[in-house]
Amino acid sequence: MKLQPDRIDTLSVTGYGPGWIGVSGEKVARSVVITSLGEQFDWDCANFPELSPAHFARLADLSVELVIFGSGSQLRFIQPAWASPLMQRGVGMETMDTFAACRTFNILAGEGRKVAAALLIEA
Repeated sequence: MKLQPDRIDTLSVTGYGPGWIGVSGEKVARSVVITSLGEQFDWDCANFPELSPAHFARLADLSVELVIFGSGSQLRFIQPAWASPLMQRGVGMETMDTFAACRTFNILAGEGRKVAAALLIEA
């Protein structure tokens, strides 16, 4: 599916399909973190069982108010303790499947919110 934001001045998800997403026109076939502040980096996990507390601790260091966790092709929740570093810094976290997370990120980033999307891309 191709996504067309009305107008967005930061990174955005421009499309997605099984095993990939488009980030500002670039096809990405690996798990990735993007922020409305223009940051983008690989999120070193290829599937849900590879996730660890360290993945979420790294997200707590971002200067955002909300993290949207895209859990892959289906909705899956992490262990609550893994979100502790985010909660300690007052950062909210929402979990949804990756494609819903892409759409939500675009909406919030387009509104000027300080948001990050941690997107699990499974092959």
